[in-house]
Amino acid sequence: MLDRVESAPTASVADLPSTGLALLDVREPEEWAAGHAPEAVHIPLGELPARAAELAELPDDQPVYVVCRGGGRSAHAAAWLNAAGIVEAVNVAGGMKSWETEGRPLVGERYGAPPEVL
Repeated sequence: MLDRVESAPTASVADLPSTGLALLDVREPEEWAAGHAPEAVHIPLGELPARAAELAELPDDQPVYVVCRGGGRSAHAAAWLNAAGIVEAVNVAGGMKSWETEGRPLVGERYGAPPEVL
């Protein structure tokens, strides 16, 4: 489990870059399969410490925006990533629910079902 750490910087979906976004989705596999941002990297929160090295695949010259469903899990993940010095992480306020509300693109992994945020 991730240790308790201080809070992380936060950005709203409206303030995120429209292109070239480094996005980390920390939701559970079933949430990811239902609908996610096309450019996101998926590492569930509980797997983050063991898989943090995978974040090296993301650009290191910009912040990594961390997202979950509503912003709680991603806030914790972003704070942990910053405290551990792994990446410069920013929590996405409102999570994928705000992403969907703002009309940002969604893709799903479920055959025959439209993408949605669970």
